[in-house]
Amino acid sequence: MIMKAANKLRILHLSDTHLTRAHGLDSDGVDTRASLRRILDDCREIPGLDVVVVTGDIADDGSPEAYTETRDLVVAFARARRVPVLFSTGNHDERTAFTAVLGSGHVDAAGRDRPVAQFGGADGERAAVTMVSGYRIITLDSLVPGKSYGRISEAQLAWLRGVLAQPAPYATILAFHHPPVAVPGVAVQAALGLRNGSELADAIAATDVRLILCGHFHLQLFGMLASVPVWVTPGVVTRIDLTATPGTERAVKGASASLVDLGGPHSPLFHTLHARDPYAGETAYEADATEMTAIIAGQDSGQVLR
Repeated sequence: MIMKAANKLRILHLSDTHLTRAHGLDSDGVDTRASLRRILDDCREIPGLDVVVVTGDIADDGSPEAYTETRDLVVAFARARRVPVLFSTGNHDERTAFTAVLGSGHVDAAGRDRPVAQFGGADGERAAVTMVSGYRIITLDSLVPGKSYGRISEAQLAWLRGVLAQPAPYATILAFHHPPVAVPGVAVQAALGLRNGSELADAIAATDVRLILCGHFHLQLFGMLASVPVWVTPGVVTRIDLTATPGTERAVKGASASLVDLGGPHSPLFHTLHARDPYAGETAYEADATEMTAIIAGQDSGQVLR
């Protein structure tokens, strides 16, 4: 889709940092803090950044300490570049702790909670709006407590329709955790993605939404929803390797992120960034077909996985 002539916008897109209260290696042998520090350090020379967007699974254990440390690391990176940071929730996140530390999730260039509009659902849903260089960036809350799949509530969709009723100067970008697209034949993605993508498609039809940014799948993926490009960035903590035997899953170490450019003649452009990680490519975990079947079945039994 070719966008109308507009200011340029450069986004650093991060997702799935999965920090915890505890320090050291996690159950997959990954030092999540080191992974986040490494990708931020390797992105320090990228010119022209306008905003950092973090699409969920910020805290693996939902602890205030994990949110505080993630905020401090990412906001320090952004403040040095005088750009805002926009956080959204993921399935591992906990809304009360998220709100206590991050507020709306929209942190301005000075490190203050400063959205231009926000939504707070009865159960603590977090959605907000920030304007950057004439682009409207809306973070949505696709968290379903106790589940790994996602859903955007009817109340949130109604709020979104109201926001989109007035076009932005250039275009609108949505950012949330659970992708509304999946690789054909990958059953776990179909089970763990956004369950009501068709309802979101209806809400954004004939609006100025020109891009959707997601995380959750821990791999890079491009697709379309209602003729809108959807980009899924690989995880900061691990990356899923789809060369594994069908029906199984292998995750490898190595922090990744995405650079997204809007407003140019070939907009939108996406580039995947990989940290210079000495452990990159090493197996973090492998799940066989039996385990993957259990993960999918567990969606109806209250398990939160991945």
